[in-house]
Amino acid sequence: MADSGYLVNRTKDGSEACYYVNQTGGNYFQSTSALTTSLPLFVLQLSVVLFTTRLLLLILRPLRQPSIVALIIAGVLLGPSALGTTPLFFDHVLPFKAIKVLETFANLALVYYMFLFGLEMDLKPIMNSGSEAIRIAISGILIPLGFGFGLFYLLQLLDSNAKEISSFKGSIFWAITLTATNFPDVTQVLTDLKLLRTDMGRLAMSSAVSSDFFTWILLVVAMALLNARPYYVLPSILAFVLLCGFVIRPVISKIANHAVKGDDFTEQHIWFVLGWIVFFGFITDAFGLHSMVGSFMLGVIMPRRDVIRMKLMERLDDFVSGIMMPLFFLTSGIRTDAGFMLKETPWYAIFIIIFLSFGAKILSTLLVFLLHNKPMEDGFALGVIMNTKGVMSIIIINAGRNIKVLNNQTFTIMVFSALAMTCLVEPIVAATYKPRKKLLRYKHRTVESVLANGVEFKILACVLSNRDAPCMISLLEASNAGPDFPICVIAVHLVELTGRNTAMLIVHDHSTTSMSNPIRAKSESDQIIFAFKSYEKRNGAVSVQTITAISPYENMHEDICSLALDKRVSLIIIPFQTVLTADGRVEDAKSTFPAMNQCVLENATCSVGLLVDRGLGSIMQTGPARNSSSSKGHRIAMIFIGGPDDREALAYAWRMAGHPGISLTVLRFLPGRIAAQSTPEHSLNSHDELFSSMTIEEREKRLDDDYTYEFMFKTLDDESITYTEKVVNNGDETLAEIRRNDADFDLYIVGRGEKTRSVLTSGLSDWNSCQELGTMGDTLASSNFASHASVLVVQQYVPKNYIANPHGFSANLGSKTWRPLMVGDQVPFGNTTSISHHYVYDQDEDDDDDYDYDYDYDYDRK
Repeated sequence: MADSGYLVNRTKDGSEACYYVNQTGGNYFQSTSALTTSLPLFVLQLSVVLFTTRLLLLILRPLRQPSIVALIIAGVLLGPSALGTTPLFFDHVLPFKAIKVLETFANLALVYYMFLFGLEMDLKPIMNSGSEAIRIAISGILIPLGFGFGLFYLLQLLDSNAKEISSFKGSIFWAITLTATNFPDVTQVLTDLKLLRTDMGRLAMSSAVSSDFFTWILLVVAMALLNARPYYVLPSILAFVLLCGFVIRPVISKIANHAVKGDDFTEQHIWFVLGWIVFFGFITDAFGLHSMVGSFMLGVIMPRRDVIRMKLMERLDDFVSGIMMPLFFLTSGIRTDAGFMLKETPWYAIFIIIFLSFGAKILSTLLVFLLHNKPMEDGFALGVIMNTKGVMSIIIINAGRNIKVLNNQTFTIMVFSALAMTCLVEPIVAATYKPRKKLLRYKHRTVESVLANGVEFKILACVLSNRDAPCMISLLEASNAGPDFPICVIAVHLVELTGRNTAMLIVHDHSTTSMSNPIRAKSESDQIIFAFKSYEKRNGAVSVQTITAISPYENMHEDICSLALDKRVSLIIIPFQTVLTADGRVEDAKSTFPAMNQCVLENATCSVGLLVDRGLGSIMQTGPARNSSSSKGHRIAMIFIGGPDDREALAYAWRMAGHPGISLTVLRFLPGRIAAQSTPEHSLNSHDELFSSMTIEEREKRLDDDYTYEFMFKTLDDESITYTEKVVNNGDETLAEIRRNDADFDLYIVGRGEKTRSVLTSGLSDWNSCQELGTMGDTLASSNFASHASVLVVQQYVPKNYIANPHGFSANLGSKTWRPLMVGDQVPFGNTTSISHHYVYDQDEDDDDDYDYDYDYDYDRK
């Protein structure tokens, strides 16, 4: 085999041809004339590879394959393994004269990609990785290294054609390739499998980051040692790394800090960085290493500032990953010849190599899990995930081909091995591994529990954009934080995962966040952090922790639910996105992310609130309420129909009522005669017998009575709280009563009531447009309700084995004990307590069932 060329493949007649010769294995740019003459052909090649890649992405996504698989297959299909052998494609799309331009842009793509890779690599997670993750990474390096050396020699025993190349040098690159685990692709696999926020996912990401770091060091050392002048290359690279770490990095940090503080990080700084990427690549190329090493080092030493990283990612990410990197995979595909591999290599040898290569990582992980006495099924699944070979593996294989230690046969076998290993990861894990639910027990999962026990109120406040921050903070301020009732807020900024970014959670340290000038904050997260930090400063009884969660919207609910469980929160509050009309009014509430809201409601391990904002932030911050006649500032209404969600909503409203600037109105609706006549009668007089015969609805009704009566008696002396009970027969009457009692409220609090079917809301559900809000919440949020009040819809956390178990409420009033009325009870009235029931009938002759039902309580204490 003629292996002196850089890209070596066979021509149409079967003879070998050298596409492009690179004698040193380095990277350099071609002449301007070559670029000019081949530019139209380059545009054609780019269009073909992009179209092929997009088509394969559409085909492979339903098959649980990451995007890297589509890129590798696209390059192989366009190379001599498939279309490259056809005369039309060989002569007009990939002729010899066009390879120089294609290779130039592929090298440039690799340089910028490695800069982005270094920019995203944070050494802190590696340093903070647990001992278990480090052990898995080290074991995943050492054992695959041994497998790599052994498999290369095994191939030579099975196939005499493989002996034409240096065994030791080629085995080094095979070994390093098996150690690689590409962190971005691992994150994508975990996201697809919905394991990203599980313990398995966290361990896999920590191990993958460490493995990437160690693999990169091995690759640089191997390229330096196998260079023609190793004694010159190694000291030069070591000096360059020290120069970058101790001289260039502080200078860049000082320039970046000055630019950010002075609001001077402009496009000129971006172009300056882009030029330095190429310059650093030329430096390492001059040392005898690949130019990608220099660009990677520049990415690593760049300041860890969100503003700078976001600016650079915005400019480079889509262009490099979406347009330029497919060219790199095309050049790799040109080197890959599947037909030649199958002709020269026995099929069983290929199968054995792929099988053993796949088993190296699995064996290394199982050994660590065995030593730690952990479940073997978890170790097997993690080992499979660690076999995810991404761009890093293809880069390593191509680096071995560049310096001619891998021939056409060994290179092709290794490419197909990496492809097969990556393709098998998601299907195997999906078929064999079922994640264990995290067992984290904590008592106070509801607002009702927090209120009853007087413990710290933990709230997970989600924010999607700057628009959500004011209303969320206003709601938190109304939650009545005080020395005896502290509040812990976990503020989460939800950011959509785009491009090649990896999903992550960023915990912000307020001590390192500039809070002096929020207007100059370049990123949306900085402005949100400043808003919540200001809220914390205004309230001494409030502690705030800010987190940025970056993940796809389809998996964002996993971040929310996982954080809620880890932080042991009692309430999750999610902003319900609304649409503004041209004149600034709010249209009907239509969630932008209904799937995320629904998944949080279904999977959350605590209570959940959906906030429909209609100017709550501006209202609560202006001081006096719009109704100046109110004795208190802002007016809140709580609509009580019945069920666990309504009890939770009442508990939250009860806590708010303690705020000195809030007045609360509670409207409880009871069924009228028509509904009462349909209620089955009970002839049992014994309380125990009666309780055992209660239906679920009756038990819930008893709990509703207990809680509302407790609320009434404990708030009798509070003039800012108004409690009213109304009797209605259907949803229309309920809505009419709400409109009749509307006192220009600033906020409505209602229960979602998804699992509670009540005749009091019958007919309203026919017009529901948002299932997440429930019947009453959707009605109040609708523009047809003619109210500009914000709406908070609350769902109480209810265990799966929940059974309503009313114990009854009793109040000590004077010398006697009062408890609510039960079916069959005769309540004695004494001197200490006087309770009168007033029925106010309407004079409408057409409907004698329409009446109001009010309680009046008079107390005579002697």
